[in-house]
Amino acid sequence: MSGDKITFGVNLSVDNYWNVPEFARRAEDMGYGRVTMGEHIMDGNPPRPTLLNLPAMAAAAGATKDLRVMTGIVVAPLYHPVTLAKMVASVDQVSGGRLDFGIGISGQRGTKVEFDAVGVDVHTRGRRTDEMLQVMKRLWTEEHVSHHGDFFDFDDVTLLPFPAQKPYPPVWVSGRSDAAMRRAGVMGDGWYPYLFTVRRIKASNDMVRQFAAEAGRDLAGFHWGLNQPTAISSDATQAMALAVSNVGERYVTPERSAESIAKALCIAGTPEDCIKAIEDRIDVGVEHINLGFLASEPEDFFRQMEMFASQVMPQFQG
Repeated sequence: MSGDKITFGVNLSVDNYWNVPEFARRAEDMGYGRVTMGEHIMDGNPPRPTLLNLPAMAAAAGATKDLRVMTGIVVAPLYHPVTLAKMVASVDQVSGGRLDFGIGISGQRGTKVEFDAVGVDVHTRGRRTDEMLQVMKRLWTEEHVSHHGDFFDFDDVTLLPFPAQKPYPPVWVSGRSDAAMRRAGVMGDGWYPYLFTVRRIKASNDMVRQFAAEAGRDLAGFHWGLNQPTAISSDATQAMALAVSNVGERYVTPERSAESIAKALCIAGTPEDCIKAIEDRIDVGVEHINLGFLASEPEDFFRQMEMFASQVMPQFQG
């Protein structure tokens, strides 16, 4: 099975590894089309060490030539829209127009601590983000912008230079809720779900299309993405054990076992298993897959990157 539109990216998902330029260079050399990573200002308390997306992706862009860099995701409501718009335009310029701007509102458990740290009411995060998207699009395309909204108020702001991409970098909206799907369909240029079963991916894509149709939007050129936890190994049992320990045990419930959850939410197995799982996701409309390899050490992370690039990706890229 092949698909000219299918792209594969890599999500830097190994903890305590900060060599973003090396990661990006190796991804480009292996043939991946995009790199990304998550972010938090303060992930828990005590917090897990994290980096911010935009500086990291600037470093990735500087180390590569053609690779696209993606914020996957910026937690938008933690920022002021003028500051965030300026940072996005700056990274798009220095990367030569290679930025995909992935945003979300951080819906995970325990996220309140980082909103408290910057003095933002966590309960306003969705409405703040909707207002921010409207404001930032103006800041990327207009001079002398004034805005007086529910959360932000400013006059006569001009941010030059504008982004290299016109009218601005593609906005990929991430999330799991109906509100996130509405945000993608009404204001986004892409949909980027995480921890979805194949059935739920299809249902969410249908919902995004419905919200877009209700808003009178044409989704031609829309980016149908996916942030996909993945474990690949010549030993299927070993790959599934990684999926269970990294994902299944984290989300286990009294009703569902860790292994059942891992099988539903992860791609895990041999290269042949991964090919079938990718086909299943393409069949429900996914075109851009960012793989978060489940590894605790950089060596295993890069080993999985290489195995996927050499044994899975060629099946989908003619």
